[in-house]
Amino acid sequence: MSDRLTHLDENGKAVMVEVGEKSATSRVAVARGEVHMKESTLRLIMSGEVAKGDVWAVARVAGIMAAKKTPDLIPLCHPLLLTSVSVDFTPCPGQGKVDIEARVRVTGQTGVEMEALTAVAAAGLAIYDMCKAVDKEMVVSAIRLMEKHGGKSGSFVRSK
Repeated sequence: MSDRLTHLDENGKAVMVEVGEKSATSRVAVARGEVHMKESTLRLIMSGEVAKGDVWAVARVAGIMAAKKTPDLIPLCHPLLLTSVSVDFTPCPGQGKVDIEARVRVTGQTGVEMEALTAVAAAGLAIYDMCKAVDKEMVVSAIRLMEKHGGKSGSFVRSK
């Protein structure tokens, strides 16, 4: 790993990294996050009784759309032709929590870590939006990169 920040030039100004000379390779990133809520809110989601509609479907589409729009949200990200985005949810009854996982793939010259992280964040925010009428104390948290593969820096797999 380099200790140099790649998005800064020699004068410390923000720049978009030049990737034109890099080879296109298969890349994947997996990110996770959590939404903590009241048990009663989780029961409503799981039973499909949230007044706004299908929380899982809306949050999944929000995550997929966010991955596709990452360069519009994160200033120095390159626009990428994503080959797949999946967003999955694991409800945790008894813990008042929903785990979110996003997996993003591309064949390209730069990685998709930011797209996976953005997908998780947007999915968590969509869950919040769908359920805020019954639970304003929800917390979207622990958004983190779990693994990435491909590219010059190789693989990263989080230990926990």
